[in-house]
Amino acid sequence: MPGTTPGSEPGAAPGTVLLLAASPAGRGRLVDAASVLPVLAAVPPAVLSGTDTANVVELADPLEPQAVLTRLRAAATAPGPLTLYVVGQLLLDRRQRLPHLALARTTPTTVRYTAFPWHWFRDELRLRPPGGTTLILDLHADQETWQTLGIAQPPGSPGSPGLPGSAPAPPMLPPALDSGRDTAVYGRIAPPPSRSRRTVGEPAYMKAVGALLRSGRRPPDEELHRQALVRAAAEGAYPGFVLARRGTGPVPGNPHTVITEAVRSGRHADAHALAAQHEQSAALAHGPASEEALHWAEVRADLAMLAGDAALSCHIWLAVAAARLNTGQAADASSVETAVDRAHHQWGRIGDPVRARELGPKLAELRSRVPGRREGALDHVRRQLSQLQTQN
Repeated sequence: MPGTTPGSEPGAAPGTVLLLAASPAGRGRLVDAASVLPVLAAVPPAVLSGTDTANVVELADPLEPQAVLTRLRAAATAPGPLTLYVVGQLLLDRRQRLPHLALARTTPTTVRYTAFPWHWFRDELRLRPPGGTTLILDLHADQETWQTLGIAQPPGSPGSPGLPGSAPAPPMLPPALDSGRDTAVYGRIAPPPSRSRRTVGEPAYMKAVGALLRSGRRPPDEELHRQALVRAAAEGAYPGFVLARRGTGPVPGNPHTVITEAVRSGRHADAHALAAQHEQSAALAHGPASEEALHWAEVRADLAMLAGDAALSCHIWLAVAAARLNTGQAADASSVETAVDRAHHQWGRIGDPVRARELGPKLAELRSRVPGRREGALDHVRRQLSQLQTQN
């Protein structure tokens, strides 16, 4: 087991592994993502995770982004180390030009509604403990996405990052694929196919990872990454743009680390109080609607969710959404949509009809301004509110 992976100590929490392989089913498919799952499934869970024991969740060509979100959210709240193996194809939505992981039903015109927004990874992983999360990626991109990600070197150019035989590439990640500062990321983005190529590509990097792990030993992440690149190149696969970034480890005194430890030990009230203190300090220093203050408000909303207080979580997310809209952020901005979607999700989990009735009208008002990606979200709120009127 790798010495750099937390959780292998005796008595440590088991690791969690999420295997996600997704690609469009139609003519736009660039990679046969699901073909890698038999290779990874043959690896013992403990080796996939780098821990003594592990739980594995497999998603093969999922149809709905909300289904992926549900599994990711459950994995992100697991107490032990989390490793995500993600294979698939990146596409841009036409409205905001943000990268999405294409799912089985995704087409270029339906990306916004049928694909998984990449920033959802960042949103769900942000409360993970530092040093406890690793993303291993084998992604494919079309020409438009490749250029929008800001990858400087054209595919195949000498000295491109990760080219076999070149100097080691520095840790890097296109800003649009930010997955959180505490998340370690390794892998590659395969370059756009040539115009003459009509065959569907293979996830050569991830297959190399699986083949290496089937030996029963998992080297440290950086070494596994390097060996996979070499193995894939030896089999004729050009690596493309190499993704390599270490996550930050636990930092004594880091408020996020302290909060995470409080949650893991069941001290939810202490965690919430500490986040509230940081929110107040940020509001005094930068303003109550500043990104610094809203960040801590979002942390409090997540902490309330983890503590099982759906009403408080919903209330905070509603306040965050309203603050963002009042500062001029667009109704379809990812941060605004995320806040309203999370408020909606938590509202549906409120067990007290009185509290649900109190928060429902505010949610309905925001939903009328921020319809989100799911059709019928506003109608859902109105139907639920109508049913609540008949409950005590």
